[in-house]
Amino acid sequence: MTTHPFNTLIAVDDLRALLASEPKPLVLDASFDLSDPAAGERSYAASHIPGSLYVHLDRDLCAAKTGTNGRHPLPDRAAFARTAGRLGITPATRVVALDRQGGMYAARLWWMLRWLGHAQVAVLDGGFAAWHDAGGEVSTAPVPATPAPPYPDQAPLAAGVDVADLTKGVGRSLVLDARSGERFRGEKEPIDPVAGHIPGALNRFHGANLAPDGRFKPAEALKRELAATIGSRDPTEVIHSCGSGVTACHNLLAMEHAGLAGSRLYPGSWSEWSADPARPIARG
Repeated sequence: MTTHPFNTLIAVDDLRALLASEPKPLVLDASFDLSDPAAGERSYAASHIPGSLYVHLDRDLCAAKTGTNGRHPLPDRAAFARTAGRLGITPATRVVALDRQGGMYAARLWWMLRWLGHAQVAVLDGGFAAWHDAGGEVSTAPVPATPAPPYPDQAPLAAGVDVADLTKGVGRSLVLDARSGERFRGEKEPIDPVAGHIPGALNRFHGANLAPDGRFKPAEALKRELAATIGSRDPTEVIHSCGSGVTACHNLLAMEHAGLAGSRLYPGSWSEWSADPARPIARG
């Protein structure tokens, strides 16, 4: 079994070994589809890792939308602490997050648990497909949660910035946008009403973090690529953005896995930034 810290990625074989021992990790399936919000739950019901629980992006990992706070607004920490407790997470729980979409939703869950102060959380490298392809056992049986009290107040292990922080910091921090190149450049915008990007931002499509097999590229390769993008910037100066604070976590996870630790998330991302017509927009 791996001796690497349990805080970024975990391989299928290592998860299998953990599930064969006690205490077992808590496996959370965060599969989702922006165009069909019920699709992830259907996929989970049709086939999931035995004992795993389903976590829904809109219901479990977001606050209510106001029209100005983005498409997937971050809940406050107390509300998410209650969600974590309902799922049975305590500070002693090892959590493995996965999805069927290359890790983008699992990475959001990973970041949020670290934001809550939970240290022992990793994303299954390659997700459910890697588990299935390796012959991992699957189930259709419903899984009841074993609730715990709300997660206790802990110092965050991940940091975010709000729109006010970002507005004051434009030009001083580097915004790294995880959307596709055409969305970043404003050539098309299939989701949000306004196309473009935050002025001064750079683009790193989150899909570039993955190898052809759907797993994350090796840490050294990620480090080379990401360092080439952020240049001489210290990782602590990097703020991750995307459309709604989801795929940005994929880039943040890649940086952490590559040893470029300390970057931050702008949870509201483009959907919040562009909701105010007074904020500047860049294209191209």
